[in-house]
Amino acid sequence: MIFWKNFFQNSDVKSSSEKNFKKLIVLDKTCDRVEFKDIYVSSTKNINLYELEQLCDSVGWVKRPLKKVKIALKNSSIIISLIQKKDAHTKLVGFARATSDNGFNATIWDVVIHPDFQGLGLGKVVIYQLIQQLRQAEISTITLFAEPDVVSFYKKLGFIKDPDGVKGMFWYPR
Repeated sequence: MIFWKNFFQNSDVKSSSEKNFKKLIVLDKTCDRVEFKDIYVSSTKNINLYELEQLCDSVGWVKRPLKKVKIALKNSSIIISLIQKKDAHTKLVGFARATSDNGFNATIWDVVIHPDFQGLGLGKVVIYQLIQQLRQAEISTITLFAEPDVVSFYKKLGFIKDPDGVKGMFWYPR
């Protein structure tokens, strides 16, 4: 288990396209699956759609039309990305986004961590960042949809089933 010393520290990255990056600091720089070379958190909405598609493919998600993904990103209130920088190359290794009414409610969507980086605490980082930014905006209700196999992950982060027993309802075109 990797313990996070400090989630965020100002980066020395000079590139203007990377000015929104913050460096993640870990106590243990290696594990048996991944060597940690500079992993950065970014809150920019300028996401490479093809890299995002590759990340989603890596966890077996159904392909979505890039045109619609682009619209979803544009309409997201917050986007958090995790970028691994190794030498001159970057790799998108984590992602999540939230939509909000900017008054009371927000919903977290599309939480994805590359399989090579799962189990290292990076999912906690993206959720923590989303919650922190939403709470700074005084959003009081944060919801998400979770597959049954990841419900326990979100419970550990403080998410609960609706205490009032409200069940979500959906409408789909026939």
